[in-house]
Amino acid sequence: MSKQMDVGIGLPTHIPNVEGKNVIEWARRAEARNFKSLAVIDRIVYGSYEPLIALGAAAAVTERIRLITTIILGPIRTNTALFAKQIATLDALSNGRFELGIAVGQRTDDYSASGAEFNGRGKALDRQLAEMRQIWAGESRGMAGAIGPTPKRKGGPLVILGGHSEPAFKRAARIADGWIMGGNATPEGFQQAADQFKSTWTATGRKDKPRMLALLYFALGSDALRGAQHNVRDYYGFAGPYADQVAAGILSSETQIAERIAGLEQVGCDELVLIPGVPDIGQVDLLAAAAFGKQR
Repeated sequence: MSKQMDVGIGLPTHIPNVEGKNVIEWARRAEARNFKSLAVIDRIVYGSYEPLIALGAAAAVTERIRLITTIILGPIRTNTALFAKQIATLDALSNGRFELGIAVGQRTDDYSASGAEFNGRGKALDRQLAEMRQIWAGESRGMAGAIGPTPKRKGGPLVILGGHSEPAFKRAARIADGWIMGGNATPEGFQQAADQFKSTWTATGRKDKPRMLALLYFALGSDALRGAQHNVRDYYGFAGPYADQVAAGILSSETQIAERIAGLEQVGCDELVLIPGVPDIGQVDLLAAAAFGKQR
């Protein structure tokens, strides 16, 4: 019997023109409906909210639910000391509820707009995470000493890396606490990638158990799927056929939700994060009924 998998829900912060009050109410309702985490995704050149600020707002109106970036783009945030301080601040404001999901991303315009180098971004992430861990450990940086605040967890928040390539797996095994599969995670696809990741993890000499997550999009209720497909294709428009692949994988019924939860749970996924395709607040209630109402 596999361990029961956690189920988290995304905030609708990646959908253009979503109102701030909707985001705040979404966070409150997600905690009331017993989701384990609130998640955000990240782009710069888009009409989306900045993920750390959005999670800071969510932290202020919740008490128990974990907060995760799934993922945030690391190397485009070129001031690493400031980035580390922002993360530590969110960690403190949420009383240690924050997990840092981070990756390099694939959009050249995000890098250009940020004044960051697109080529070599993997090595840049390595350097960035190493420096942030030094900062979170309390390394002195000036006359006043360390950059604060001190994270609730020794060494800083859990770090979860994204990416599906062998270099991404190796990076996660070297410097992270786990890995997340994005886009359109099927049980078969997750198991194949997770087996490869775990093999790399063990070969690196890691003895601890990695935390492994998966991400999917959902849209429940009449006419929600059509709007979600439009939003997903717009968000991933830069990725060509991949945008259609993600749109085709949107879960749009209670049966699909229940089956995907059961399937990913059986192949050892620790947490499934379901990202909304539309910003209607009723999606929180519909997903809670689909995820928890009958099977748990």
